[in-house]
Amino acid sequence: MFRRMGNTVVRHPVWTIVAWLIAAVAIVATAPSLPSSSDESSFLPRSYESIKAADLQQEAFPSAFTPSAIALYKRTDGGKLTAADQRDVARITSELQKKKIDQVQKVVPGEPSKDGKYALTLVQMDSKNAGQPKQADAAQVLRDDVKELSKGTNLDVKLGGSAAQALDQQESSKRGEALIGIGTFVIILVTLLIIFRAPILAILPLILIGLVSAIANGLIAFATKLFDLQANSSISSILIVVLFGVGTDYFLFLIFRYRERLRLGDEPKQAMVNAVDRVGEAIASAAGAVIIAFFALVLSTLGFLKQMGPALAIAVAVTLVAGLTLIPAVVSLIGPKVFWPSKSWRKEPENARFAALGRGVQRRPALTAALSGLVLVVLSLGTLGYHATFDLASGSMPKTKESMVVQDEMQKAYSAGAAAPTDVYLSSTDGQRLDESALAPYAEKLGAVDGVANARLTQVNKEGTTADFTVTLKYEASTDKAIDAVSRVRDVAHDNAPERTEALVGGMSSIYKDIDTAVNHDYRTVFPVAAALIMIILGLLLRSVVAPWYLIASVGLGFSATLGATVWIFQTWQGHPGLMFMLPVIMYLFVVAIGTDYNILMIARLREEARAGREPREAAGMALRHAGPTVAAAGFILAATFATMMLAGNSLLTEMGFAVSFGIAIAAFVMAMFFTPSLTALIGHAAWWPGHGDRAEEPRADAGPGGSGAAPAPGGGVPTGAHDPAERHG
Repeated sequence: MFRRMGNTVVRHPVWTIVAWLIAAVAIVATAPSLPSSSDESSFLPRSYESIKAADLQQEAFPSAFTPSAIALYKRTDGGKLTAADQRDVARITSELQKKKIDQVQKVVPGEPSKDGKYALTLVQMDSKNAGQPKQADAAQVLRDDVKELSKGTNLDVKLGGSAAQALDQQESSKRGEALIGIGTFVIILVTLLIIFRAPILAILPLILIGLVSAIANGLIAFATKLFDLQANSSISSILIVVLFGVGTDYFLFLIFRYRERLRLGDEPKQAMVNAVDRVGEAIASAAGAVIIAFFALVLSTLGFLKQMGPALAIAVAVTLVAGLTLIPAVVSLIGPKVFWPSKSWRKEPENARFAALGRGVQRRPALTAALSGLVLVVLSLGTLGYHATFDLASGSMPKTKESMVVQDEMQKAYSAGAAAPTDVYLSSTDGQRLDESALAPYAEKLGAVDGVANARLTQVNKEGTTADFTVTLKYEASTDKAIDAVSRVRDVAHDNAPERTEALVGGMSSIYKDIDTAVNHDYRTVFPVAAALIMIILGLLLRSVVAPWYLIASVGLGFSATLGATVWIFQTWQGHPGLMFMLPVIMYLFVVAIGTDYNILMIARLREEARAGREPREAAGMALRHAGPTVAAAGFILAATFATMMLAGNSLLTEMGFAVSFGIAIAAFVMAMFFTPSLTALIGHAAWWPGHGDRAEEPRADAGPGGSGAAPAPGGGVPTGAHDPAERHG
């Protein structure tokens, strides 16, 4: 199949390129804009208690006041607010109400702080558009207006709240995307120049993957709209890295093999056909593992991950098709001039470093497996200290952003939970009016819960069937203490609800509690499903039952080592209270799925060496000698491109960038180079049971000049049949 595909694109390169260009123009011109939401509650399905509470609030108290933006006032000299200052606050609040800003429904004064140094203006917006870009736009108007209205006063005013956080998150995301894009571009360009010393080869993947990126983003936008998926601004940053990182990997897999076929004497076009034939299965299998793992995210209960999974799967699928069609077409059209001005492509270098590493694995596979395994186990110990944090807004932008400053100052000036109080809704189950005499004692029980600052009855709906109790926690909404406290509030609210009533607990801490539950569900569901599907891919590729087990186990060990190292770096060393709650799921899929690429490349090359008649240990050594340079180059570029996410300046992408880049480095430089080949050498022929994947086969008639004497198999390095007799023993 891959030979036929290679023949087709090499015979018709111009038409292949034209087809891609037409597809790009058509998709980009017609694709809808990608929506974005920063509302954490939109990530959860409607079956969770916090979402049920929000729905009940909309039904029972449609005009209830829930601030989307908060203007925080203090004197410029830090002193107590004077009577004149308070009049200025009242005037600004009144003027804001009169402006009739889009999305703004009500503007009211808030309570002053107990120390008299702070005052508030609370702004309610249309709850139907919570977290959407139009509310971020409204926040920008509000921010400009309050600063304009406060000119000439002694007041310093800042705008916070969820709408302002969405605005700051949006701006931070744009800056982060620009930095990530520039960093990715520079890393790929410089690394490819060092590897090939050929400017065309350095620039070509950036141009081609840029075209692929436009198509992938358009298809993702279509899918997001068609299936009504949630989107988040962080996805765009991740997409940049995935497309350019994975795309460059597949480009390298193909170009390394193309260069090797040219060195063997193949005519240029035939060299590309043979390269696609040889490496096509490796690229397809590697991409298949990644696509399937990403699609496993549709099993997640979180809307963010549900959208990210298909989006990344679409991106990798488009990159796969480009790797097997667009890249071969363009390179075959240019021919060997693609390597200009370097002449090193004409002759194979000694590769002494990888030859020495290969000999080391060949001589001492047990020691190699033990040492590389020990490194992974030691790093894995860090997972014992893992804690999760749930504040997606502050995790997605620097602490210096205005909305984050407001959040921090409000925690100091008011009760830490005042900015995002918890609401308990008590409703009759039979449609009868609530017993009003039971409401005050119920509020007292809620107020007595450990971690609650105060609880009070706020309102009862006009039918008298639902009561709203505002519960202010002692802790900021996203902290572990607040989540533990809201769990206790739930227990007390449920257990003490009067007969024929039902209690639902809402608010941000309740949402975070449900997100915690949802993530734990995903750990139990997404992880094993993704692992099982990747094992099936490995089994089909290798025609083995044994190999997939230790391959997926080694990648799983790489995941735990990566999580452990991330915990030590960010929690132990930098003092973070925890890692972003979604990080382990994302890291698992990136490290397990993409890390499997290098295992696939190495194990496929090892099988190719074994088919040439080599014994398991010698095959492992030769596989490292010839596939090692490809794995090293691809692993370095992919790890470095993910590391550019650390330039974004927020904790979510910094943690994600470090974790995934470290995981890729572990996968390439520890697992694929040492752990996997040494284990395969130790297991020997049994690794391929029940098939005979390592048995020698007859030479192929269509192998071309210097063709391999083995059946086509994926992998990097020089085709097995091309080795001279002296090279057979390294």
